[in-house]
Amino acid sequence: MGLPVKPLSIARNIDPKNIKNQEAIDKLINYLERSKPYIPCYEARKQLGLRNSSNVGEKANDLLVADRQKKNGMSWSELGSVALASLTALVKNGEYKNWFGTKTIQFKLVY
Repeated sequence: MGLPVKPLSIARNIDPKNIKNQEAIDKLINYLERSKPYIPCYEARKQLGLRNSSNVGEKANDLLVADRQKKNGMSWSELGSVALASLTALVKNGEYKNWFGTKTIQFKLVY
């Protein structure tokens, strides 16, 4: 098993003569820096016996967004889509009473 590749390091060390659009590279570096806490290390997950698939997230999208917004042929703004997904998640997780009553939700990991 080799050392994990570090995308930020690679992006920062591209030879300038090989870059057509520095702005695009800067945008990529900014994205990677902002998203770093959310980008999984698949090798570490594999070694820990954790899942490396997106099927749980895909199913959540089906339940929260796609079924309501896509199948009915509706057109949604980004803000409206996020709002509907948030409300649907509150209902599906049984947290809507907490949220509307106290503006809090419980954070529970389900295994």
